[in-house]
Formats: sequence, C-alpha cells, structure tokens
Amino acid sequence: MIKFENVKKQYKDGFVAIKNINLEVEKGELVTLIGPSGCGKTTTMRMINRLTEPSAGKILINGEDTAKADPVELRRNIGYVIQQIGLFPHMTIEQNISLVPKLKKADVEKTKKRVDELLDLVGLDPSTFKKRYPSELSGGQQQRIGVIRALAAEPDIILMDEPFSALDPISREQLQDDIVNLQEEIQKTIVFVTHDMDEAIKIANRIVIMKDGEVVQVDTPERILRRPANDFVKGFIGEERLNQEIKLPTAGDMMYTEVVTASPKRGLASALHIMREKRVDNLFITGKDKQFYGVATLDSLKENYRNEDLIVSDIMKTNVKTLTSDAILTDVAEIFTESHSSAIPVVDNGKLVGLVTRSSMIRGLADMNGNGGDD
Repeated sequence: MIKFENVKKQYKDGFVAIKNINLEVEKGELVTLIGPSGCGKTTTMRMINRLTEPSAGKILINGEDTAKADPVELRRNIGYVIQQIGLFPHMTIEQNISLVPKLKKADVEKTKKRVDELLDLVGLDPSTFKKRYPSELSGGQQQRIGVIRALAAEPDIILMDEPFSALDPISREQLQDDIVNLQEEIQKTIVFVTHDMDEAIKIANRIVIMKDGEVVQVDTPERILRRPANDFVKGFIGEERLNQEIKLPTAGDMMYTEVVTASPKRGLASALHIMREKRVDNLFITGKDKQFYGVATLDSLKENYRNEDLIVSDIMKTNVKTLTSDAILTDVAEIFTESHSSAIPVVDNGKLVGLVTRSSMIRGLADMNGNGGDD
C-alpha cells in the first residue's frame, strides 16, 4: 500500500532528518511511528502526503510514485488528523465533516447520510451534534469529529499526527478504544505518530521505532515486547513494560508451615498416637534444626506396629520427592501428577520448611488467576 524506498530528507542547512528509510505499510493495517523527540517520525509521516517533500528516494502508494501526483489531489485522497484538530470554528459540525467531500464535488444527499453514519460510528447522536459548532463540544468530542472528518471522503489512507496527546487521560483512553474499534470496522490503512509507547502497544498492528532519522525496529507490539532489537529499544520501551511475565506462584507461596514432625528415634506407638491426635496420615521425620530425613506413613506404622524394637527411622521412606521453596507451580503439579502423594515436603538446604498439599496447590492456582480469597 505505502512503500518507502531509500527515502531521505535533508534541509537546506545540511541537517539530515531522515536517513535512507525503507519501510512498507500493508493495506488495512494500523502502523504507529514512535521514537524520541526529533527522531523524524512526523517528518516521515508528512512525506506520505507531501506536506514535506523528500530529498531523495521514492514513496509509492499502490505502486504509484507520489512525486508524480498532484499534491493537492493527493492530500484530498488521504485523511489527515492532527493534535490541534483544526475544526473551522465558524462552521457547524456537519459542515466541518462535509468539507472534503464538498471540495471533491460529492453527491450532497449521500454526504449528508455519510455525516450521520460517521457521527453514529463514534457515539455522537447526529440530531444532537451535527448543527452544533466546535466551541460547543468538549475536547474529546472535537477530536472525534477530527477523526471522522478524515473518513468523510472515504480515503484509503489516514495519517494521524499525535491526535490524542493534548487530551486528558480519560478522554485519551476512550479515543484509543474508539480508534481500535473503528479500525476493526473500517479497515483503513492508518499511519499514526505517537510519543506514547502504551498507546502504540494498545492500538497498533505494527510499531516502527525510530531514532535519529532511522528505523531501529519494525514489528508487532507482541514481538517488540518479547524481542527488543537492542539496548535503545529496551530503554525506550522501559523495564516495566518488558518485565510483565506472569509470575507463577512458588512452593513457598503455597506451602503450609505448620507440619507434623517426629524425631527419627521415636517409637512406633508414640508416633501412631501423634498421627491419630493430629489426624494426619504422614509423619515427617526431622532431626536437629529441622534436618529432613524422610516420611513415615500411617500404613507403614500399622504394618510394623507389633515390632516393639523398631523406631520410625527403621520404617520411614527416604526416597521422597521434595520441592524447594522457589519451585514454581508447574513443578509442583508435575510431582503430584507423577506420584500418589497427598503432600510434598518443601526442603531448603536439607531443612524442612513446609508442606504443599493438593488443596494448597489448587489455592495457589486460584490466586494466580485472581480468584483467591481469604482463608
């Protein structure tokens, strides 16, 4: 749809604003140009409709060199939305929206119908708003008019130069939602300049990150967040946006710290008494300073109970699956899947620090999904 071929912009004083850009914008996609102040993003966009003329290279629209087109006709066929909105104060909203279709000698009745459709599209009742003047509208409403005015002549391409940056945060958020919803319906080719990375991530199909007149990275928001091209991109995106991986709960988050334990030298009768009193079917055998040795099960105690010479260290299992407190949920789930254990001891540096049960694992999963509650 739009293709830059070795495009350069150098001013008379020798300053090179754009350095041999090669870039393609596909039909129907919304591409954001973003970068620090002075990086050339607005200059790049303004060269598409020849408000700024390139010094070298070609810009093609549908394979046609824009340098060979009549600039006035070119601009009438490309929608343009700017930060200052640029509504004519002496014209009604209907007249503002109808301006370009009128210049293109479009059918009057069709244009009136189109005005109503566009106002409906952005949630402004035509019977209420089309006879009003810009001064009678809020900033957010005026910017909506600026957007649909750019759509009135049915352009294939729309250029948007930081259109929402002057608005309050709530209006800005609403208009970002509007442009996403609008684009799903109209599928125009939109080149959108912004300095706000959150805005670019939210609205764009692809993001073009620029620095010093050059394109540093072009990709989807997803891939840019996952695979920034270099340290500049990482810095521009910001650590907070890059470190948004889902934090899985660990065994330490899920474990019970109150564990029923016994000394390895305890006799079987007293061990069985503890288990019945505490209503557990496992005793976790620990020594000095909670050193973990193994697990004595209720079944093994009952099986060996008649032998009065045995102690729990004689019957305990030592090849026990354990977790460290930093083991993540998937590790915990894997052990439960592979074993028939109802509880897994959590052991750090050889010491028993807690116990994860199937129910505490499920609780951890619920907390991760935001469904956890107070116990």
